[in-house]
Amino acid sequence: MNKIGTIYRTDLKKIATNWAAAVVILGLVFLPSLYAWFNIKASWDPYSQTSGIAIAVANNDTGSAIRGKPINLGNEIITSLKDNKKIGWTFVSEEEAIKGVQEGDFYASIVIPADFSAKIATIMTNQPQKAEIIYTVNEKINAISPKITAKGASGVIEEVNQNFIKTANGTIFRIFNEIGVELQNQLPTIEKLKALVFRLEGMFPEINQAVGRGLTDVDRAAQIAAKVQKDLPLVAELGKDGTDFSRRLGDFLTKSEDALISVSPTIKADLALLQQAAAAAEQLAAVLQENRPDPAVAKALIEQTIKRLTVAASVTDKLKQALARLEDITGGTRLKPAIDKLGQAQSRFQEQTATLTKIKNAIDKGEQPAAELFDRMRALAAETNAISGDILGRYDSEIQPFVLDAIEQAKKANQRVGAVLADAVQKLPEVTRVVQDVAKALATGKKELQTIQQSLPAYEAQLKALAAKMRALDKEANLREIIDLLRHDAQKESEFFAEPVVLKENRLFPIPNYGSAMSPFFTTLSLWVGALLLVSLLTVEVHHPETPYRSYQIYFGRFFTFLTIALLQSLFVTLGDIYLLGTYVCDKLWFVLFGLVLSAVFMLIVYTLVSVFGNIGKALAIVLLVLQLAGSGGTFPIQVTPPFFQAIHPFLPFTYAISMMREAVGGILWHVVTRDLMMLAVYVGIFLLLGLALKKVINRASAGFIQKAKESKLIH
Repeated sequence: MNKIGTIYRTDLKKIATNWAAAVVILGLVFLPSLYAWFNIKASWDPYSQTSGIAIAVANNDTGSAIRGKPINLGNEIITSLKDNKKIGWTFVSEEEAIKGVQEGDFYASIVIPADFSAKIATIMTNQPQKAEIIYTVNEKINAISPKITAKGASGVIEEVNQNFIKTANGTIFRIFNEIGVELQNQLPTIEKLKALVFRLEGMFPEINQAVGRGLTDVDRAAQIAAKVQKDLPLVAELGKDGTDFSRRLGDFLTKSEDALISVSPTIKADLALLQQAAAAAEQLAAVLQENRPDPAVAKALIEQTIKRLTVAASVTDKLKQALARLEDITGGTRLKPAIDKLGQAQSRFQEQTATLTKIKNAIDKGEQPAAELFDRMRALAAETNAISGDILGRYDSEIQPFVLDAIEQAKKANQRVGAVLADAVQKLPEVTRVVQDVAKALATGKKELQTIQQSLPAYEAQLKALAAKMRALDKEANLREIIDLLRHDAQKESEFFAEPVVLKENRLFPIPNYGSAMSPFFTTLSLWVGALLLVSLLTVEVHHPETPYRSYQIYFGRFFTFLTIALLQSLFVTLGDIYLLGTYVCDKLWFVLFGLVLSAVFMLIVYTLVSVFGNIGKALAIVLLVLQLAGSGGTFPIQVTPPFFQAIHPFLPFTYAISMMREAVGGILWHVVTRDLMMLAVYVGIFLLLGLALKKVINRASAGFIQKAKESKLIH
């Protein structure tokens, strides 16, 4: 600690005794403040200065008329814009507007076409058309101005829409007043006709429903009859084909039964083969275990037995598949035990083959096969022998009778189907005659129903027209309420519907101007820039040949010098923000203290990078600065930035530094500040570990490279 303190005191003494060094240090203390103050002041309240943004306005509207009343909405827009001082509206001709935008004299232009009012007036016709205002913007002049001019143009459209809604609603409500007066005058007549109209109207739905249902049923029946007539020849052909198919199916089932009986001896022989293969394997295991024949003889016997077992496994698989297909065809489960047994036998054959292969491999190596291999071989062979014998014993008594019985049932079912098809084919001519008679009767009935239906609409239309006006007026009190409602003040109601909802703004943590809102970002940025300036002009190494210092002593001793200057930078920046610029800060003391914390953390990060990596560390600090400018959310919300910056956002020091300074400016939520301080503490731990663990190693490794770079006289 004494040597660390010595380095620190020596640095302070040199600054105090060398006026040139003191001037440089004073400049380094003051420079970051200028960076922050100029940027904050430049963006103090830009949206209150938009009156200097020139937008050309050209009005070509020739006017129109609505219900005999002349209108010229273009002139109304011009009058409204002349009272609007938020944008620099300039009223010129269309040619001047277009030329001015192209040459950059205007940021944008708004041209009101000649048919603007005429298209608005089409609202009173059957084919209304939307009016257009032509907005042209020069986007190369400035990146932000198109957004401001677009807001001004949309404001014009919004005002036109609001005025039009107000005017249209006023007309509509005046019409409502007229309807209310007319209803009041006709009230006695309405009362006299009401009962008769509703009684007759109540009868028409039932009449229309009955006639409509009759026509629907007749049409549906006619469609069915026509389809039946169309499909009868196909049905006859299908019946004949079905009869022929039934006959062929019977022949096939008879042949299948004969084939199964003839192939039974082959199946039984295959099952016997399985038994023999199992017995041979069991005998071979006994011979190999008890007699221990010559290895060459034993190897030949094993290979022969493996071939027999492989064949037996293949035969077992084919028998299993054949029985499974028979079971699918017959739709029963009586063959499942036999199929399961065959599966077990196949598995045992495969296990025996694997066991014999192990025995053969041992003999090939000149080793004596393990006794448990022979025991397992004999046990597997015995199980396989028993399974094969069980299946063979079941074949004549269970398997073959089941299959033959299923085929016999299929033959009987096929005979019944054939008889039904033959009877249907014989009756088809009679069915054809009945369907033709039905089709004729339906055609006659449809004509009569159509005549009745055509006579109803004329009477119903007259009643519907009158009933539609009275349906909601079932009681005299309700009718009077509607009349009163229709006669309300049309002017007040039109104003209400033009703007039925008013936005009530509730501002949390209000900040009075844009510059104050941006002060956390520019203050944080200036502190990082201040740290970069320090490592660019001051050395991080200690050159005292007479006093040997350890790596960590140099690291901490010189860091305290940098930290002292960085803290002074922070005091200049934060106090200048508050008292020189007049930036709004809710918690001034914490703003200053948070600035000191950030300056210390940033200085540690930048100092460690340069102390460990030299000039490469300066480049890394600049890269970090560039990434943090876009990825910290200091200007635009991080959600609107590209995915890369959203991904690195949680890992950048600026993210938490700006957040903490914003708390001091707008109003502190301590759980947010606690989170930010904890994250900054993580960065402190990481870079302290980096500086203490790697400084000595990397400095020693890069000494030759640095010396060579200095020899160029271009790099210090």
